[in-house]
Amino acid sequence: MSLPEGVARLVTETECPSERTAGGIAVGGVSVANPLWLAPLADVSAFPVREMFRRLGAGLTHTEMISLSGLLHGNRATARMLPETGEAPLVLQFFGCGAEDVRRGTAVALARGAPPQVLQLNMACPVRKVVRRGEGARLLETPDVAEVMVKALGEFGLPVWVKIRLCAEGHPLSTENFVEMLFEAGADHVSVHGRTQKQLYAGKADRDAVERIARAFPERISGSGDVYRVEDVLEYLRRGCVGVLVARGGMRDPFLVPRSLAALGYPVEPALCLPSPADRVDLLMELGFRMKEREGERGALSLMKRFLSGMFKGTRGAAHLRTTISTLRTVDDVAAVLHAWQETVEGSDDYGGEGTEERTDA
Repeated sequence: MSLPEGVARLVTETECPSERTAGGIAVGGVSVANPLWLAPLADVSAFPVREMFRRLGAGLTHTEMISLSGLLHGNRATARMLPETGEAPLVLQFFGCGAEDVRRGTAVALARGAPPQVLQLNMACPVRKVVRRGEGARLLETPDVAEVMVKALGEFGLPVWVKIRLCAEGHPLSTENFVEMLFEAGADHVSVHGRTQKQLYAGKADRDAVERIARAFPERISGSGDVYRVEDVLEYLRRGCVGVLVARGGMRDPFLVPRSLAALGYPVEPALCLPSPADRVDLLMELGFRMKEREGERGALSLMKRFLSGMFKGTRGAAHLRTTISTLRTVDDVAAVLHAWQETVEGSDDYGGEGTEERTDA
């Protein structure tokens, strides 16, 4: 499959490395429809959110970080994060420390959840409560532990991916050497976030560093960090990444996904690039009701409010919507407010909504 018509102006075959097949793009042992993927987002990437982003066109989704320790201790909240039937392609992401936890925890996950297409280890989470246990980004400081964990995950016969951050000065290995070790241990793909652990989410992601790694390991690296605009997606692809992870930028503007795919020349429903008031309401309410079925009223409201600003950004009355809905306590109440807003603006020649790209400092 050649690049879609129109991509050549922005991304060439040599600068968007991938093996394209009739079923999509072959990446790290799986076939994906396109190079734009929903990242693993703690407390966000629940099943209904993954559903929503697949509807918006994401070529692959990730689960939240799932604790191997939580699985081994029978934590119910952890078990609810596992894959469900019909999700594909899906990356099941774990965090933990030690090969034995990988073996035992993964066995529990595969027995209790629907089968994923990819197993992934998180070596990127910078949060203090994670790294102080030797997990997440702390594994960048213990490459010997990281190596045996990758080998253990490979015992399950599924493609193995790893998500990392940049290694900092003083770490045992450079980022390039750490990635080389991961591939030698059996990893099929590595996602690289362009910050170190100590940076957390401050400053800007180092795309030059991500590019160096992508060029060193062609067709095996995806990029992550500060993906807020269509231009950010295109830049990561031009810099040699085979995939781009949409994280906080997807929350700030979920329609970034279809707009980026359209810019790449993929077939996209026009309504997804410039959604009507009804399209926006329907998308958020579908997310809300699906979450309510799984997590109850409180969980649904929390997630809806997190997506509200991005879903209605740039539309007339968006600020009033945010203020009003912040006080509501039921999903049905939110639906009533949104439908009232829809009726008010639907007949207008200008309800806003166009040019909804958001600044990275917003």
